[in-house]
Amino acid sequence: MHPYSDLVLGRVDAVVLDAILASRGVRRNEGLVDQPAPLAVGHYVGILGPGQTTLRDRMNAVLRDAMRDGRLEAIFKRWDVWNEDQPRLYARVLADASQYPVAASSLAASGTVAAATVWQAATRYLPALLRAAVITVILSCVYGAAPLRVALTGYVEIIRGTPLLLQLFVLYFGLAAFVQLPAFIAALLGLGLNYAAYESEIYRGALEAVPPGQLDAARTLGFSERQILVLVRAPQAFRLALAPMTNDFVALLKDSSLVSVITVVELTKETSIFAANIGSWVVPGMMCAAIYLAMSLPLARIARRIERRLAHT
Repeated sequence: MHPYSDLVLGRVDAVVLDAILASRGVRRNEGLVDQPAPLAVGHYVGILGPGQTTLRDRMNAVLRDAMRDGRLEAIFKRWDVWNEDQPRLYARVLADASQYPVAASSLAASGTVAAATVWQAATRYLPALLRAAVITVILSCVYGAAPLRVALTGYVEIIRGTPLLLQLFVLYFGLAAFVQLPAFIAALLGLGLNYAAYESEIYRGALEAVPPGQLDAARTLGFSERQILVLVRAPQAFRLALAPMTNDFVALLKDSSLVSVITVVELTKETSIFAANIGSWVVPGMMCAAIYLAMSLPLARIARRIERRLAHT
């Protein structure tokens, strides 16, 4: 992630990067020098999906407008990334007769609306669906018919037997030919389906750990299966499942860092961006660890308090 760190430590003799990163690295690390002559001339490009011609034309129009009125040159000079290659590139790009004048505000507004729509749908529906999925898997594995138990057991074994990283890749990249999920939705589904499988096994084991004699006694007293589940089995199962359930939730907080591989910028990814900007991992790493601890420690403390309370009931 930081090639200059290996160079400073002597692990490599040289690194090849673009001029922008090279100049930043030299300024931040004493004793390093740039190769005077560039090895090649490259360009930054934006890659869009098939059929995104309207978005491409809008982006090109915004960039051309910024080239014509000098805004882009002023930005490049302010950040010291303007060089002699830029005028030649400008001349070639602006000589193109194809013009697509679309206001930048229109593009920004459409992107904001789309992002807001995705976020609203995710926060409104997905958490409830995932909770329902966990409950369905648990009850079906314990009380369901044989074919349903076999199917759900297969789901649990497949999810537990494959890496979460692979599941995220399949959801985001593998299914793209059939359904194109937004990165945030794919991340929620990946984490939810993965931990639903683990949690369902915890709850199933806890439900089956309740002594059969207590269930038989409840049936003798005339309890229905629903009453047995709600009044006898579930309370004891919850006590047994509390500790491993808490461990799973803490693990979920940490595993959320994996979603950065499908372009979701979460806490760890933001930390890596921060570290790259300041050229050090010490402060960003400590801040990131503190935030993770601030999320996980209260959860563990609450679980312990519940355990102590249940122990006296």
